[in-house]
Amino acid sequence: MKLLLKITKNELRNLFYSPVAWILTVLFLLLCSYNFTSNLYIWAKNTDLFKSFDKDFLIKSTGSTTFGLYNDPAGGFFASILPHIYLFVPLLTMGIISREINNGTIRLLYSSPVTLRQIVIGKYLALMIYNLVFIFMPFIFVVVGFINVPNLDYGPLFSALLGFYLLLSAFTAIGFFMSSLTTYPIVSAVASFTFLLVLSMIGGLWQQYDLVRDITWFLSMNNRVNKLIAGLITSKDIIYYLVIIFMFVSFTILKLRDGRESRPWYIRVARYLGVIVTGLTIGYFSSRPALIAYWDTSANNVNSIHPNTQKLLGQLNQGPLEVTLYVNLMAPGFESGLPIGRNYYMNEVWEKYQHFKRDINYKYVYFYDLTTPVDSAIFRFYHGKSLKQIAGVIAKKAQVDSSMFMPPEEISKIIDLKEEGNKMIIQLEYDHKKAFIRTSFTGGTSGGVWPGEMQVAASLNRLTGNPVPKIYFISGELERSIYKKGEREYDDHTANKNSSDALINLGFDIDTINLQTQSIPGDATTLVLADPKMELQPVVQQKIQQYISEGRNMLILGEPGKQYVLNPVLKQIGLHMPEGQLVEARQNETADKVNYMGTPASYELAAEWWLLFFKHLHKHHVKGISPEVWLPGVAPLETAEEKGFEVTPLIISSGKEVWIKKGKLVTDSIPPVFNPNEGDVKRTNSPIFLQLTRKINNREQRIIMGSDADFASNSRIVADNVRSFYSWLNYNQAPFYNPTPFAKDNYLALDGPTAGIYKIVFVWVLPSLLMLTGMIILIRRKRK
Repeated sequence: MKLLLKITKNELRNLFYSPVAWILTVLFLLLCSYNFTSNLYIWAKNTDLFKSFDKDFLIKSTGSTTFGLYNDPAGGFFASILPHIYLFVPLLTMGIISREINNGTIRLLYSSPVTLRQIVIGKYLALMIYNLVFIFMPFIFVVVGFINVPNLDYGPLFSALLGFYLLLSAFTAIGFFMSSLTTYPIVSAVASFTFLLVLSMIGGLWQQYDLVRDITWFLSMNNRVNKLIAGLITSKDIIYYLVIIFMFVSFTILKLRDGRESRPWYIRVARYLGVIVTGLTIGYFSSRPALIAYWDTSANNVNSIHPNTQKLLGQLNQGPLEVTLYVNLMAPGFESGLPIGRNYYMNEVWEKYQHFKRDINYKYVYFYDLTTPVDSAIFRFYHGKSLKQIAGVIAKKAQVDSSMFMPPEEISKIIDLKEEGNKMIIQLEYDHKKAFIRTSFTGGTSGGVWPGEMQVAASLNRLTGNPVPKIYFISGELERSIYKKGEREYDDHTANKNSSDALINLGFDIDTINLQTQSIPGDATTLVLADPKMELQPVVQQKIQQYISEGRNMLILGEPGKQYVLNPVLKQIGLHMPEGQLVEARQNETADKVNYMGTPASYELAAEWWLLFFKHLHKHHVKGISPEVWLPGVAPLETAEEKGFEVTPLIISSGKEVWIKKGKLVTDSIPPVFNPNEGDVKRTNSPIFLQLTRKINNREQRIIMGSDADFASNSRIVADNVRSFYSWLNYNQAPFYNPTPFAKDNYLALDGPTAGIYKIVFVWVLPSLLMLTGMIILIRRKRK
């Protein structure tokens, strides 16, 4: 051990007396300084600007400053220096071994009482220690964060530093080996650059081949450190870097040993293969989901799935979860489901769920069939070709083997996907229960190929046996339709399978019911009466009244001009819609458009992010926190008599000049004028949506009444508002929200002028001092 440490100490001395090492250190400090202070200065100036405009800025700021400054993959400090880090290591390691050979000192080392292993490990330890000098550079700026960011989220910062150190050490091991291959340092540096480039690109090569895909993905260095930068430490990533270090240090030992020993070529090759097989075996088993350990170092666990989703996975403890991806060659987005994208699918879509359920099995089924409804344009585009021939052409364009895709008659024997449009879809199966997760969304907040956590959680819930809320929409009197695409209809937020925000994708079962011929099912958790245009038949009214009397939940929506249709139903719950329409005197809009805002009661409906945000602001007594947007066509709404309900406004008009306009409202002429002689009534803060609750039959009955049905229409939908209504009406059993807690490190306690001083100090002064120190050491060394 003493000899090994002496070798390490001697190599460190050579590094600190090397002009190249000092130049690289100064350049790396300059790179870190410029990237960090540039970002810091922008943050500080923006903070000053926002604070000058809004005295409540620090309360309204809920994002993580630590993430924005340091860990953001789109411009944070660590992400900005990551692409350049590979430039430094080859130049540092290019002469480690070749210098000994060129100076002739390698023979002295061989003849000394030290083993070859001690020589190699001693030199590599020196490089690892010198890497700490490189890591100290970004650590300086972490210290700046500790000083200037209150409640700094330090976990991801140290995770990122660990990732950088492991990456540097892996690069160093590769450069170390390259230095042993040639006596020319420049050739060693070029070889190192080339090899590092190959390792960064190899993860995207030959991904269509099953065996090769796993090997090349494991060897790829690209994006491995990104999870560590984000604050997620996984055993497979740590072991990956340790395996790379082990392999290339072992290669170096074997290369130097080959120079001293005369062995048959097959023995030398076998040694290298032994190291490779050992490394790949360790890497393979360390990448198995059941053997991976995870540590989310972020304060709010932003790299993990939400506790609600974790709870659902915890209930699936009686066996494995089968995940089958059905990929239709003719469906939109099928490219993402091909074998070439499988590693992305596994790592980006499912890995975060594997943290909490290790026994997830994956299957893939490939087929071709026409999507439904059938678009005949495909046959016109591929004129004269059969469906099989068209599939062959598409497969050729996608560079995949067409024989891997089942024809329609074969896939139909396995599963019927016609109701899902024959689109790419994920099927979950657990304990003989099945559920779909839809993909390739064209609308909603999770729009894109793959589903978000809320959509996955909704399907997981169906496997647990937990109750699924069932919403029935009344039909038969020209109510808003959940299946039509028109402007006034409700398809977008209810039955639209292509929208990630639709109820059907968020854990609800939905259906329509004609009360003229059908009775309300006992499994109905919410009944919706949305803007009927015809008077309700007595039998319909009787069934609704019976439903309400039983203490069950309901959503009622109306419009101006049809108050007489709903008032018989509203009478039972003590509400009334007077004749007329709410109007607002405004300069830039027609009078039928009424500004509205949410009340504090609306913030308690559900765990929507924006509702939690408004609740947070309301808690700190910040005024003017609701967005003022307008609604066209709002009917007046009021309480008429006591019926045992606690009535609370959810959404109210926010304008100062609002009144009930009696008679016909003309919007394409001069603005209307308030005229009490015509029956107009002033209505400041007039309720638009009311929440009703009461205790009945040992449960809380919940009803929401709204006087603007367009609020939820396809053309006017405010998805988060409407979604929160359904959530509250179903006792928040769905959707499965996954809000991230507001960050405590939400602001930068540094002004612009001081940030400017930091920039001068770190970009100019500190690198100059470091360069001066290096020059003094090198000059004194030369004199000695």
